[in-house]
Amino acid sequence: MFKFIKSSSTKSNWLVHSGVEICFWGRSNVGKSSLINSITNISNLARVSKTPGRTQLLNYFADENKVIVDLPGYGYAKMGTRENEKMNLMIQEYLENSTNLKHVFLLLDSRRGITEIDAQIISYLKSLRKPITFIFTKLDKLNQSEKSKLLKLIKEIESEWFEFDYILVSTLKKTNIDKLKEKIEHIFIGG
Repeated sequence: MFKFIKSSSTKSNWLVHSGVEICFWGRSNVGKSSLINSITNISNLARVSKTPGRTQLLNYFADENKVIVDLPGYGYAKMGTRENEKMNLMIQEYLENSTNLKHVFLLLDSRRGITEIDAQIISYLKSLRKPITFIFTKLDKLNQSEKSKLLKLIKEIESEWFEFDYILVSTLKKTNIDKLKEKIEHIFIGG
């Protein structure tokens, strides 16, 4: 069973372990904490807040040699410039230097599609050459027409940029949560 282990702000206090690490990253309030709670089946494991920018540290959750890292969200405008830069450097240091990190799950709000800041983040992640899966969250908020538009957007992006792995999810309705759990388990066992 997953448990909260620690929060970290610098490499010197990262969780030291020999297991496999995955991380969740995305815009502030995209649903990272809700998704972590959903995939672990523990409703209050990761703190969920309606206030953007609540997560400001790397939060480690572990189940033996399986580690999930919840990264602070990006794009939160109300945080001071200095605080924002410090947080961005912390995330960059983690993404570029964690030897245990095997996969990045980038969460994108289904209602927004891919924003300019999302595109910048995607470009940055591509440069790191780490496996990435895009998770389009809040699928339950879309009607059928909006879902069709989202799928069309995904196909356009794949033809213009690159093919990518993606999953459309709703934590509220549990849509594709099992599919995501299977993918994560595959990564944890070395796939």
